[in-house]
Amino acid sequence: GAMSVDSITDLSDNTSKLLEALQLSHPHELEPRRSRGKKKPLSLNPITWQVPRIVDRCCTHLETHGLQTVGIFRVGSSKKRVQQLREEFDRGLDVFLDEHQSVHDVAALLKEFLRDMPDSLIPRELYGAFLSTATMEGPAQLDTLQLLLFLLPPCHSDTLLRLLRFLAEVARHAESSRDPQGHEIPGNKMTVSNLATVFGPNIFQKEKPGEKDASALNFEDSAAIILVLQRLIEHHHSLFMVSPEMQCEVLRRLFQTDPDVIEYLLRRK
Repeated sequence: GAMSVDSITDLSDNTSKLLEALQLSHPHELEPRRSRGKKKPLSLNPITWQVPRIVDRCCTHLETHGLQTVGIFRVGSSKKRVQQLREEFDRGLDVFLDEHQSVHDVAALLKEFLRDMPDSLIPRELYGAFLSTATMEGPAQLDTLQLLLFLLPPCHSDTLLRLLRFLAEVARHAESSRDPQGHEIPGNKMTVSNLATVFGPNIFQKEKPGEKDASALNFEDSAAIILVLQRLIEHHHSLFMVSPEMQCEVLRRLFQTDPDVIEYLLRRK
């Protein structure tokens, strides 16, 4: 279900992390334009939203059918049906999830996918850095989290943002409410804290799945994971926004190191 794309780091042999950060795309450029013959130095297959199909479809299904399901992510599922869905996605089939699929089966499938990723959604080399923000407070904590998010590979960043948007929407329906006619709409009871408790160990992994003690977390790490994921859910809108000041700083740095890329971006804009 992953998407294969060219990277802006193919532009030249003199690659840098700054170039990786500038994998930008615009709606009118989403159709691939491959030219025949010799590849031009500044050509780029436009980068689109890099979210695995299984993640996007599970989130969309649950947003459509599961927001009022009490105890979503905590009620048991059918292991047989989850395994069947998992195998269909693994075979690359175009799996459509509709109202006939159990909300709990799809919820379990999403958790399993995140848990079993060979490289966890938060890369393991950043595990300690993310958890260290749990002891920070206020703007310093959010500023540090934002800088760490900027270090994520594009696919990880896009997928994490899709997941956080979904979890925030689930939390928004945690409490019971009433429709315009006065009828009660049950809440799903999944607060931000509950969601962080359920998803934290699947997103933050110190060891690879199957390795010794991979599932064993000490109390301090568990508490830090829950707190950090809570902050990511609560503040994802602002954390994934790049300020104009930082954009200017990146462009100034690129002007010194890779002026050809500046020219390319200006032409593209």
